[in-house]
Amino acid sequence: MQQTHIGGVDLNLLPALAALLEERHVSRAATRVGLSQPAMSRALQRLRRTFDDTLLVSGRDGYTLTPRAERIRRQLAVVLPELDTLFGAQDFDPVTAQESYRLALSDYSVSAFGAALARSFRAQSPRSTLAYQLLDDTAFEDLSTGAIDLLILGRPAPAQFSSQLLFTDHFVCAVAADHKLARRRQLSVLDYLRYPHIRIDIERGGQHLIERTLGSTRNVVISTPFHALAPEMLIGTDLVLTFPARLATKFADAPDISIIEAPSQLPLLPFYSVWHPRLDNDPSRRWLREVAHAIAAS
Repeated sequence: MQQTHIGGVDLNLLPALAALLEERHVSRAATRVGLSQPAMSRALQRLRRTFDDTLLVSGRDGYTLTPRAERIRRQLAVVLPELDTLFGAQDFDPVTAQESYRLALSDYSVSAFGAALARSFRAQSPRSTLAYQLLDDTAFEDLSTGAIDLLILGRPAPAQFSSQLLFTDHFVCAVAADHKLARRRQLSVLDYLRYPHIRIDIERGGQHLIERTLGSTRNVVISTPFHALAPEMLIGTDLVLTFPARLATKFADAPDISIIEAPSQLPLLPFYSVWHPRLDNDPSRRWLREVAHAIAAS
């Protein structure tokens, strides 16, 4: 790397650098920070000269990061939030703010309150943007690197993250309307375990609360990350689906599906908002959490 110091570095390149290293794609990085593709390409060339490193290497499957770029990406996850705190205004007005927020949540959460949250967000902060992304196994890493601002999770978060209880749901079961269990008001554990299951797998080991509570393993024959799609899989089968009750109202009038109370032994299902502690006192992200909490809890 060329010998340099902070006085000789254009700090305006930092957002472009962070976007390039996260997106690993010039066009997507340009869109993310509001630059044209030629401007982002020029920024990349300047960054390469600054670091005396290629940073992004073009290959058959797209760009990959050099080892130096990987180290920079990890360092930026710590440095950029601190710079935001240092230079950012502490007063926050959502009406005039022009912020970009990223929220990770399951399709259940989107179905339950995603539309209401989007409407409230738009009404309160019309100049800001909100991006939903599907909750998956990378969610906590994304929180740590700053790729997302907030996630909605159906279990307690690891201790290193901040969290707040949003609401508590409970499980119900669904079966095809012609299933032998369709006329039951509530399933016993014996009946519950007697039939094959569809399991909602959002993270690896999804719905682990059920197995841990019952002390028995279900016969899972189909796994899917999509709550909204799963009930349609029941039609014409002997399968049992277990999912949060808030979503059941969307299928209550479906003639081919019956909703049944789950075994009473199944646990309650708490949902939390989760964020990185470095955002605890950020007024912009605190406002986002307050809006999400108000909508999800209503």
